[in-house]
Amino acid sequence: MKYSYYPGCTLRTKARDLDEYARASATALGFELEEIENWQCCGGVYPLGTDEIATKLSSVRALNQAKEKGQDLVTICSACHHVIKRVNDDMKNVEDIRTRANNYMQLEAPYEGETTVLHYLEVLRDRVGFDKLKEKVVNPLTGKKIGAYYGCLLLRPGKIMAFDDPENPRIMEDFIRALGAEPVIYPYRNECCGGYISLKEKEMSQNMCEKIEESAAGFGADMLITACPLCKYNLNKNSGNKMPVYYFTELLAEALGVKEEVAK
Repeated sequence: MKYSYYPGCTLRTKARDLDEYARASATALGFELEEIENWQCCGGVYPLGTDEIATKLSSVRALNQAKEKGQDLVTICSACHHVIKRVNDDMKNVEDIRTRANNYMQLEAPYEGETTVLHYLEVLRDRVGFDKLKEKVVNPLTGKKIGAYYGCLLLRPGKIMAFDDPENPRIMEDFIRALGAEPVIYPYRNECCGGYISLKEKEMSQNMCEKIEESAAGFGADMLITACPLCKYNLNKNSGNKMPVYYFTELLAEALGVKEEVAK
């Protein structure tokens, strides 16, 4: 199976591991991520202004390229996924935005939200299947107690993102089980880390991060995993705790036996 792939800016700089482990793991699992041509930054933040069009156009370009190839569009970064998924919903359901975006872009055929947007974790759950993933594991992560940190961008708004239950998600816990590790369910796993206020309101963001890590540690977690580069940075840099935080793709690559290939 081949998917159009939108990596996003951070996966080209600070979050290269998130990208490289994902690509290596996809090969091991038998699907292909075909990077779309000439992609542009999604903006990192979904524009809330109802009359804002310009900052949504890069997402529309990516979505339309996937449509023209007849492929689903896969993302990994939580922020990119959030922006592109919501823009796609706009193009499907908000006539004013759809009309103005298409008038501006002058595409060969109007884009009307036809592309299916999938997070990499959804590919593992819904297309590969966690049972199949478990069969592919060559280095089970036995003995590891892992807390899944969802953050806020993957889950909300729940009806548009349709990623998992925003109050009681389980996709990352099921992923952890498939790798042979033990998931640790703790109260703050779907709370915001304060990433977007970490510069302006550092103390507030630090308190938010500390609550998350203290909650995970209190329930027995040895480490956290996340799909969000900003969350990973914030939890590592803006918290006084020493709990390690990894990208979920790094543990996936380790369990599939391809981590060393990426390291080379």
